[in-house]
Amino acid sequence: MKALQPATSVAWLETGLAASITYRAHMRRQTKPTSIARGFSLLEIVVVVGMIALLMSFAAYTLTKQLPGQQLRSSAKTIAAQLRFTKTHAMVTGEAQSFKINAKTREWSGPKNHSGVLPKSLEIIATTARIEQPEEDVAAIKFFPDGAATGGRIVLQHDTAKWQVDVKWLTGEVTVTQPGAIP
Repeated sequence: MKALQPATSVAWLETGLAASITYRAHMRRQTKPTSIARGFSLLEIVVVVGMIALLMSFAAYTLTKQLPGQQLRSSAKTIAAQLRFTKTHAMVTGEAQSFKINAKTREWSGPKNHSGVLPKSLEIIATTARIEQPEEDVAAIKFFPDGAATGGRIVLQHDTAKWQVDVKWLTGEVTVTQPGAIP
């Protein structure tokens, strides 16, 4: 067998390399896209924007419909927190403290200048001890240093939804419930 000459093998390698490079360049030219990539039509964009607008309007309607219910619940929790503050303040100071709420003006007040106003959309129904009623349309619940209270119930209502805040007279315990809701 005849051995290959070094010059012949180099020539063969150069020829094969050139053919390989030429073939790759030829394949690249053939695989380039012949047409421009297609985008979205105006009709497709309008349909998608319309669907998004419809979903957003439905979400806005749902949120605004729930807003009065959230105000009602938040107001009931605020009243309950202030009643608990009044009870705690009576126990800490060793002096009786009163929480007052005006059903007409929707204003409430407690010890240490705590006060506030409930939203006008809420109706207030208060049931408290008559002896603690300082004036007409104002209900008051008095807490004593031992934790007891005169007791009462404050019902906050918006349309058919309502929340009630109860104060037990013996223990002064404050609870917030939604009448008719399943516990």
